[in-house]
Amino acid sequence: MPTYPGAPDTLIYRWQKRRSRMDLGPGEDLPLDADLAALAAMPVGPDPFPESSSGHAVKARALREEFAAGTELHLLNGLLIAHLRKRRFPRGARNLFHRIWVEQGEVLCRQLPSRWLISSLITFGDHGQTEGERRLGLSLGVLFSTMKLYEHERLRSGRDASTPFQKAGGGSLPLDMPGFALRSGGLDINLLAPLWQAALAEPVAGPPAQEVLTRLNDDPRGLFARLQRMRGTDRDVET
Repeated sequence: MPTYPGAPDTLIYRWQKRRSRMDLGPGEDLPLDADLAALAAMPVGPDPFPESSSGHAVKARALREEFAAGTELHLLNGLLIAHLRKRRFPRGARNLFHRIWVEQGEVLCRQLPSRWLISSLITFGDHGQTEGERRLGLSLGVLFSTMKLYEHERLRSGRDASTPFQKAGGGSLPLDMPGFALRSGGLDINLLAPLWQAALAEPVAGPPAQEVLTRLNDDPRGLFARLQRMRGTDRDVET
């Protein structure tokens, strides 16, 4: 039986349903001419539209809770990401998102949790102003979205994310792919190195990409760290 009956039509239908426009109520326009440096220094304030039930206001309310210890710039970046994930979005949203990362990218790289750096990069994949930004964002979106799925599945086994699996019985990979040569294979390096190279070449989307790839490299709980421990060495790996 197919994993998703009726694919691709059923998949695209469900995806598009989740991308309906997020409406704005009266007075809830995006601050297109905002002083971003001022927002970066401004703690998240109270809800200015507590009675509004618009999609924008509801999302902003949830983000105010999530960024309660953050700044209005964090909140604005999150709101723009939410709008830009939809099929239609407010005029100027794309340019404001890009201006945030041009003017305040260094600040956000230091302050944002990895989740929001990744969401920002995925947004570059759809709305980057250059082919390089879009390609980098799309590539990292696939990497981190896939990681989230398989790491979630793995945690359901009850095994800690930093603990490699022990060698057990063999089996075949999906699609009859050949197995990975643990000691001599360079698939992990072949995957990560081009992403690093692209991140180093991009002036706007590159810094958040470098930051999140650095965090991934330093985190002992990921697949790549587990592979290195399974290899039994931290030295350079044969490619």
